Amino acid sequence: MTTTSTHPLDKQKILGLRRKSILYRKTLLEMIYRANAGHTGGSLSCVDILNVLYNHVMNITPQNFNISDRDHYIHSKGHSVEALYAVLADKGFFSYDLLNTVEKYKSDFIGHPTRSVFGIEQNTGALGHGLSVAVGMALAAKRDGRSDRVFTIMGDGELTEGSIWEASTSAAHYRLDNLIAIVDRNTLQISGPTEKVMSMEPLEGKFSAFGFAVRHVNGNNIEELTALFEKFPFETGKPNLVLAHTTKGNGISFMENQIQWHHRVPTEEEYAAALLELEEAEKKLEEPNGQL
Repeated sequence: MTTTSTHPLDKQKILGLRRKSILYRKTLLEMIYRANAGHTGGSLSCVDILNVLYNHVMNITPQNFNISDRDHYIHSKGHSVEALYAVLADKGFFSYDLLNTVEKYKSDFIGHPTRSVFGIEQNTGALGHGLSVAVGMALAAKRDGRSDRVFTIMGDGELTEGSIWEASTSAAHYRLDNLIAIVDRNTLQISGPTEKVMSMEPLEGKFSAFGFAVRHVNGNNIEELTALFEKFPFETGKPNLVLAHTTKGNGISFMENQIQWHHRVPTEEEYAAALLELEEAEKKLEEPNGQL
């Protein structure tokens, strides 16, 4: 397996993105703690990817959201919606105050993405559907002669759904190089390690055989993500597939690679400990050559 090399992006830009990742982790943890519900581990594993997409790659803003000629994002691993809510609030799609209503009675901010929330393009949560929707949107853009791109993040446990592979066949057949599919490869799902629940390797070989141009990246490394995401399309005429190798629960030491944090709410003590770790990480960023 190979990953991308460090990209000479402006150091202040990288530092700003790292700060965003800490902010988003604080926000999503507060959300889950207040709501007493949520998918903690998966939100923490994919939040760096969302950070780079919304703050460095995609042309999606509150101002252009209601027009078609722009980039599009489908959150296929819908159970990790807390990470998406954190990013959308920061981008100004809605007030931070609305995050206090997550999972509350009559709130639109439920445990999976819904188009009732401004900034969300498609209801998801029934796993395996997001890629099919993204394929249709990418094909429509091609046929309309538009330059917009379609991005989607899938969970790795989600790849056992047959609809993923039907959509993959269509993506390659229609040469959708404006489609960017990203797998959050944290190797854990709700019932255990993905390879024990249903073995899916070799993923690179499978997606390549279906006609994708495949690349690997450390999905929790801001520099690697920014470097790779500037290279779309990887190959003209082929859909793009990113295997983003992440850590479930990333950024909080006692949550990392722990299956129980797939869907668990932190206690008061655990929440305080998590915030303390994030505050320490924030302090390190201010040191010379500070890193997340």
